[in-house]
Amino acid sequence: MLSGPLDIDGVRAFCRVQGSGPPVLLLHGWGADGASLQPLTAHLAARYRTIVPDLPGFGASALPPSDWGVPDYAEWVERLLARLGLARTILLGHSFGGRLGLWLAVERPALVDRLILIDAAGLRPPPSVRRAAVARLSKLGRTAAALPGAGALVERWRARWQRALGAEDYANAGPLRGTFVKVVQQDLRPLLPRVQAPTLLIWGSADTDTPLSDGETMARLIPDARLRVLVGAGHYAYLERPAETCAAIDEFLAAAERAT
Repeated sequence: MLSGPLDIDGVRAFCRVQGSGPPVLLLHGWGADGASLQPLTAHLAARYRTIVPDLPGFGASALPPSDWGVPDYAEWVERLLARLGLARTILLGHSFGGRLGLWLAVERPALVDRLILIDAAGLRPPPSVRRAAVARLSKLGRTAAALPGAGALVERWRARWQRALGAEDYANAGPLRGTFVKVVQQDLRPLLPRVQAPTLLIWGSADTDTPLSDGETMARLIPDARLRVLVGAGHYAYLERPAETCAAIDEFLAAAERAT
């Protein structure tokens, strides 16, 4: 196993490389790091060369130099692969990593051989009272924070209410708040019909962060996609049901190899 820092476009990042064989790139979710994918990495490394970075801003990697959106992260991933001498890879993404996988599969189709999305993010939910309340609260907080002497108090008050309203990822994003906003505001739904790679979707039926309806939408709109539902599992379905997840991945990859 090779693990260590790499400098990619001035961003120092930690990357794990393990195993040998066809390359598989694994991208973690928001707030996690590459180590969170270890159950999948350990399984795949028996037959594949696994590449597992800590994305900029997470784990042992440095913050991005500015507020990044999905295209910025995807471009960084593309340059990471180029640095490792990889022109094409199987791509597995969980949650936020799934956003990047979708973007790369469409905008850099030559790079993605097969796509595996686990409880993937990328579809903006419809407007709701809760989301509207969070937006109004954030705007009010920014205005009040500019008043002399009010900043720290307002920030604590705003964060408390954001958590109460279900905006914990934003409240906990710290220096990545601007990045978080750019990422979640981009709806990848229009990209789905343009995904060319064979795609496996693995979803927990009890996922409340990226609900099963998102997986069903992706399965319907991605031309060559199949959906595997893990009943009762949540957003980290691959951690709750590792054996079933690995079996689904093995079946998908074996079928794709037989078809080539």
